[in-house]
Amino acid sequence: MLKYLIFIMLIAGVLLSCNDDKTKKKHLSKKELDKYDKPLEAANRYLSIVDAERIESFAKRRNWNMKKTETGIWYEIYKHGKGKKAKEGQTAVFNYKISLLDGTLCYSSDSLGAKAFVIGHGGVESGLEEGILMLHEGDKAHFIFPPFRAHGLLGDQKKIPARSIVVYELELLELK
Repeated sequence: MLKYLIFIMLIAGVLLSCNDDKTKKKHLSKKELDKYDKPLEAANRYLSIVDAERIESFAKRRNWNMKKTETGIWYEIYKHGKGKKAKEGQTAVFNYKISLLDGTLCYSSDSLGAKAFVIGHGGVESGLEEGILMLHEGDKAHFIFPPFRAHGLLGDQKKIPARSIVVYELELLELK
């Protein structure tokens, strides 16, 4: 019930913030902004708590010994490689499986090949950028990204639905 109430408040806040008057722009006062900000902040806090509970339950069911960063990423490095540590500006090449908490496999290097990106240049989930920086070549890790560190409110418009928690199984193959 509370979940639906918060969702309705979130939608109402978005709809009420729309301005149909195209000719005149009105700047809202701090007091007027607070009227919208407070319910949205409460909704975000609630959703973050629910997401954290779901992630923790998922990890426990799999006996993963997960740690959580201050930025909301859950991770476990379960095999340590002997290679160099990842740094910004390097190209990270890795094998991966991306799935949802219900087990749905979304993407995999088994079918798409290894993925590569330049660390610190964007173009990937913010959680993945941060997660890769924890690794050395040869490391294998599990990462769980809450929606705000993965594909957000919209998903990826392909296989990852809106507001999805994303699970990465990742092996860092090489740093160039």
